[in-house]
Amino acid sequence: MGNHNHHHTHDHSHFRGRNLVISILLNIIITVCQVVGGLISGSLSLLSDALHNFSDVLSLVVSYIATLLSKKEASTNRTFGYKRAEIIAAFVNASSLIIVAIILIKEAVERFLNPQEIESDLVIWLSLLGIVANGFSVLLLKKDANSNMNMKSAYLHLLTDMMASVAVLIGGLLMKFYQVYWVDALLTLAIAIYLIYMGYDLLKNSTRVLMLFTPNTIQVQKIVETISKIESIKNVHHVHIWQLNEAEVHLEAHIDFNEDIKLSEFDAVLEKIEEEVYHKYKINHVNIQPEYGKCDSKHIIVQD
Repeated sequence: MGNHNHHHTHDHSHFRGRNLVISILLNIIITVCQVVGGLISGSLSLLSDALHNFSDVLSLVVSYIATLLSKKEASTNRTFGYKRAEIIAAFVNASSLIIVAIILIKEAVERFLNPQEIESDLVIWLSLLGIVANGFSVLLLKKDANSNMNMKSAYLHLLTDMMASVAVLIGGLLMKFYQVYWVDALLTLAIAIYLIYMGYDLLKNSTRVLMLFTPNTIQVQKIVETISKIESIKNVHHVHIWQLNEAEVHLEAHIDFNEDIKLSEFDAVLEKIEEEVYHKYKINHVNIQPEYGKCDSKHIIVQD
């Protein structure tokens, strides 16, 4: 059996960890200020923003712990190390986005049925604080969010919270100048719907990785066709493709050869397979079981 890995990615976890710590501290400050301000002003949208900020703090802590764990080396009883830690963090954070959204919808409906007068000046100033602090955190995490699911989950928490603060600011201004107090509940509802919209996609993607599903960008049949074109290969079957984390996509398969080739010849074929699947499909871990004249089904491409 051949198992090669020639393609590695660079680790930027040190910088991710530092940026997460800064974001955690900023969000703790915002949360405390908004809880106090929400209770004094009576603003549900401000309290809902504080609740979301508190979920941000928890999600950022989860992301930070996952980042630390992902740097741990593999061992005999953890042969993959903690490479899945960041995917689990993304799953937990996406789930929390949706849970928070459901709580906010319930609160918004209750407040909509029973609107209350709100101290709008305090709402305006605290929402500005939220916009500035979350905006800075969003900029810190934006780069890593493009390539890391864990960082994307933290980034989405902060981005949606910054947008929530913008909504709260608009609501505060409308309440101050037009006394439209029902807008507080309406904005809370809008924030909640947006949280569900953003969280669902991340939840779906992290679930796919945890369930060892084939990445959406890869078609098994195309890979089978690509490998089958290599000279001396008769058949490709029993294929498994999964994503371990953002950096690693694994392929394992049984390959039936036309002739009883030497081990050195198999190594040359394996090298070709690695290059083909890496450059065409970004698969960087290949595990091949060579066969010749073995009595198993050669027609089953995918099987447990």
